[in-house]
Amino acid sequence: VQLQASGGGLVQAGGSLRLSCAVSGSSFNRYSMAWYRQVPGKQREWVASISSGGSTNYVDSVKGRFTISRDNSKNTVHLQMNSLIPEDTAVYYCKALEPSARGYLEHWGQGTLVTVSS
Repeated sequence: VQLQASGGGLVQAGGSLRLSCAVSGSSFNRYSMAWYRQVPGKQREWVASISSGGSTNYVDSVKGRFTISRDNSKNTVHLQMNSLIPEDTAVYYCKALEPSARGYLEHWGQGTLVTVSS
């Protein structure tokens, strides 16, 4: 399973970005998907997740501003980020959780940089 994240960039505070993560393979609809972010020198932080059935969860700091969604026909998960603030600056990573007989297997994308200027 390979994940390709895209959509990062430089945006002013208050602006919006839409991240995308394309996932290879034919079992995307079975995966739970998530976005994480990491600031240099800090631990990677979970941001949002969406189950195979479409249930979503968010870290408190992005609730009401970010929306995670998935398009099973295109093997893609998106993170719509609105009302961005400088504290959202980080490298954003997507993760796929693949169910298997041995439990869940984790697959990570390469990350895309989001920079929010004040």
